[in-house]
Amino acid sequence: MDKVIYKELIKEEIELQIFSRFNRYQEVKKCWRKENGEWVLKNIPFTEQWGSKEYKYLVECLKNTIATGGTVIGAFKDNILIGFASLEKQFFGTKNEYLQLSSIHISYGCRGMGIGRSLFTLICKKAKSIGAEKLYISAHSSQETQEFYKAMGCVEAIEYNQELVNKEPFDCQLEYIIF
Repeated sequence: MDKVIYKELIKEEIELQIFSRFNRYQEVKKCWRKENGEWVLKNIPFTEQWGSKEYKYLVECLKNTIATGGTVIGAFKDNILIGFASLEKQFFGTKNEYLQLSSIHISYGCRGMGIGRSLFTLICKKAKSIGAEKLYISAHSSQETQEFYKAMGCVEAIEYNQELVNKEPFDCQLEYIIF
């Protein structure tokens, strides 16, 4: 098995073709919901499978991330994209200390191999190099996604970004202190 190569992508590399073998599939059984100020794990089963519409939107979003000064890092095995993460470059928060980790996804067949951890670490290094003290993540509320972020050391955000909450009201708002 070839090793995984991580590289920062440029805008021209982000085209639909790069996602041709990427499988954004997730079978969700339980999700976290905040009820009366407490987090509760609830049975909310559904299957998420991205199609051409979602990938076209993703390409637009990732190109915009780079166009506005942000970063997209891809993970490749045998020259095939198997994971990616994106970091926005707009600081926010009352102390202007947050940068948003806007996406991190690993192709279905490549999960559990440490690729997400490596991408998360690379994004943290990038964020720190440009002055961020914390990552902000508006994260999918599924049990598996939240377990990943907890394993990375993320906690509920002290300060919520209301714009992101409004976009995805069921997401869990997390933060990670960059060391």
